[in-house]
Amino acid sequence: MKIKQLLFFCFMLSFKISWGQSLIEKYQPLPFGSIKPSGWLREQMQKDLRGFVGNLDKLVPSLINDPIYGEGRMHKNSKEKDLGNSKSGDAEGSSQYMWWNSETQSNWWDGYMRNAFLLDDKEAIGKSRKHVYEILKTQDKDGYLGIYDKELRYNFNSENGELWSKATLFRGLLGYFEASHDTLVWQALQKAVDNVMVNYPIYKSHPFYSGNGFSGGVGHGLTFTDVLDRMYQLTNDKKYWAYAAFLYTDFSENHASESDAQLNNILDEKYHLKSHAVHTYEHLRPLITATYATGNPQLEKALNLYLSKIKKATTITGGATGDEWLWKEIADATVTGYEYCSLHELMDGYTSLLQKSGNAYIADEIENIFYNAAQGSRDPDHSAIAYLKTDNSFEMEGTKNGEIEPNRKQTRYKYSPAHQDVAVCCNPNAGKISPYFLKSAWMKQADKTLVATLLCPNILETTINGIPIKIEEITEYPYKNQFKFKISVEKAISFKLKIRKPEWTKNVITKEKFRTEDGYIVIEREFQKNDEFSINFTAEVSIAEDLNNEKYFKYGAVIFAKQIPSSLQIGRIYAPGFADLTYKSKSNLRFKFIENHKATYKNGNIIAQLKNLENNKIEPVTLIPFGKTVLRQTSF
Repeated sequence: MKIKQLLFFCFMLSFKISWGQSLIEKYQPLPFGSIKPSGWLREQMQKDLRGFVGNLDKLVPSLINDPIYGEGRMHKNSKEKDLGNSKSGDAEGSSQYMWWNSETQSNWWDGYMRNAFLLDDKEAIGKSRKHVYEILKTQDKDGYLGIYDKELRYNFNSENGELWSKATLFRGLLGYFEASHDTLVWQALQKAVDNVMVNYPIYKSHPFYSGNGFSGGVGHGLTFTDVLDRMYQLTNDKKYWAYAAFLYTDFSENHASESDAQLNNILDEKYHLKSHAVHTYEHLRPLITATYATGNPQLEKALNLYLSKIKKATTITGGATGDEWLWKEIADATVTGYEYCSLHELMDGYTSLLQKSGNAYIADEIENIFYNAAQGSRDPDHSAIAYLKTDNSFEMEGTKNGEIEPNRKQTRYKYSPAHQDVAVCCNPNAGKISPYFLKSAWMKQADKTLVATLLCPNILETTINGIPIKIEEITEYPYKNQFKFKISVEKAISFKLKIRKPEWTKNVITKEKFRTEDGYIVIEREFQKNDEFSINFTAEVSIAEDLNNEKYFKYGAVIFAKQIPSSLQIGRIYAPGFADLTYKSKSNLRFKFIENHKATYKNGNIIAQLKNLENNKIEPVTLIPFGKTVLRQTSF
């Protein structure tokens, strides 16, 4: 054991000093607010802002209005808070409930503010500004922004939310700064991050030491690297990357109750993912940042191993499984549920990797999560999302397809605008997922190349060599695969435009002259003052097969499913128009895949020949987009 620890220490020593070998990021992210939604995506985000995203503070006011960052900061005599949840199925350790409101508040505000700016909602922007300035008033003279009083802060030997409460808060403040250009917010952020780096000095402190017990909040705090990575990108100051690498080092060296992403566990090829799933997926980002910050080959190896383990645990629709914990190495369409928080966290990890590596296949993974698993976890007709969901969803009455779990009252498999009976974590993340997807829809490469990395209806406003440029991407994607790009510039300008070619594309139809390069279509020419072109990616019905030999029907980026008729039951009512919703199946009919399925795509649906398991007859079955279903059979 001592030899193993010595080798690990030697590796970490080299890990700390390898700055000359930092990996080069392929693309540069654009400032938040440069890319705004249009078409159906804008309509959906407007619906969300009118719905649970814009009203969560009214649905669970005691959680959102808790002055935890100000006069309600925690001290040694603070008592456990009543969050209105049952705690059934949660990890042991009541100390986690002390910091929970900081997560709920900050993740909600992050999503709310980003939606406000992207939709140009003046009222919501004003509300956001008021909130931000109230937060800035809580900042101490030394720069501290957080949830602990002076006696407790940075002085822990057990579970705490110090870095986690900062990560969630600072991410929202960064988004606000980038959209508003408010220098007071930027100055406050710089002081607050410096305060962390002073009080947890690099390689001279142990922010992830928390004893041997539950440490969920401490583990969440590793995502403070999100803030550091963005600070590096905004300043080009490598002290932020250096500190991010230090945090990952310290996390790997100390006990963690959520340990999937610790370096030794990743490098152990026999180790199976088993932690709280949201931790597992969000920790992909710190690993990516540490890998690029150091350029260390061992970390590159670890990153590839971690990605392969995650891939096994992901369903064909992009469902990042774990309900709440990862318990099965290989995802299953019926028995492994996935949490909405996990969908957001894995998608956000993939967007980070896409920006840094430029690998086009990662964008396909991002679109799969957003257009299938995430859309398929929304109630199509009400302002509510599922906390937990499965690809094959035969009922949504609280339990996983009727399974009775021992020693646990399962209520997560339902739709809700808040899910307060469990935890108000998924709904705030559901408010973040569209803005976080959009911010990665376009990126820059060097000075004269714009890259359409994620395909969606949007409007980009940026500059090329200081010249303002606007590009409207007009499309109904992913439901249709035709695009029109309208370019507006002050004067004719030459630049390179790269558009990702989806992996499912059969043919590219356009009048533009182009070449294909690493999964991207490259158009390089002089664009006129008002220019436009169209492009069409042709697709065919295809069959995707998971590791359990289950078959899925796919057309383009969209998975299709057999909708199951259901009856709606209304549960707790939070406010008019906002209620917990459960769905009871009206049919137990199931179908089986046959090789001669003769599947065809017509009018937005797939018609396939399948075997009716009730009468063993082959019948034509209509499959609809996965994201438009509630109850469904998806695998056959």
